[in-house]
Amino acid sequence: MIFSHIVILALIQGLTEFLPISSSAHLELWHQWAGETSDDLQLDIAVHLGTLAAVMWYFRAEVVLATRGFARLARAQLTSYEAHLALCLIAATIPVVLLGAILAITGWVEALRSLAVIGWAMILFGILLWWMDRNAATGREARTWTLRHAAIMGLWQALALIPGTSRSGAAITGGLAVGYERAAAARIAMLMSIPTIMASGALLAAQLAVSGDLALGFDAVLAAGLAFVAGLGALALMMRLLRSVSYTPYVLYRIVLGTVLLVIAYS
Repeated sequence: MIFSHIVILALIQGLTEFLPISSSAHLELWHQWAGETSDDLQLDIAVHLGTLAAVMWYFRAEVVLATRGFARLARAQLTSYEAHLALCLIAATIPVVLLGAILAITGWVEALRSLAVIGWAMILFGILLWWMDRNAATGREARTWTLRHAAIMGLWQALALIPGTSRSGAAITGGLAVGYERAAAARIAMLMSIPTIMASGALLAAQLAVSGDLALGFDAVLAAGLAFVAGLGALALMMRLLRSVSYTPYVLYRIVLGTVLLVIAYS
């Protein structure tokens, strides 16, 4: 695999996984532009693992709490905050897993990968994020996350199976819609990404197992490492900027890129 290809792929995944600009859209565009290779699936798994490690490290305190919560759920101890957090993560993940399974079984995944779909999703969901950021009644903190809100945000997150929507952007939009303040909605959305990225990585790994190529070489390790560094940097920067900057810059980027994609798709 060409070194520059590995670096670009890792940077795309790392920089776009947590920003509300759609990592799936950028990865799909890169694969279409660079061409398909036999290593794409292995490298996609590697960069997903890299960003998974990044978000788990950044939110390591919450990861510890959720891990304790899952252990308490296994012992039927449901009254602690840790158990409640674990339940919320389960509720938020179920919709994307179910819809993802439906799309995979029906083969609709391939039909959604057109430039036109990506372009329209970039623009429309970007505008929706902007509107919610400016007009939704917010004020709730992340620690007040409820099971009902987790399920609602999970439904929003499931929309990100449409390339161009953005998993983080959809989950953040859902968080703003049910009353969470800007940074709290982003924090919850990032926590929701952990089981979602795990599920996505597991699906990719299953596809790789079916293909019979399970070799994990230096290229994959390098890609994972670069994605980790890029993802951690992008995540830290976004969470810091949200204290004083709205989502408008991301929305403007989405509209510009989406417009370019539509021009290409319909020309």
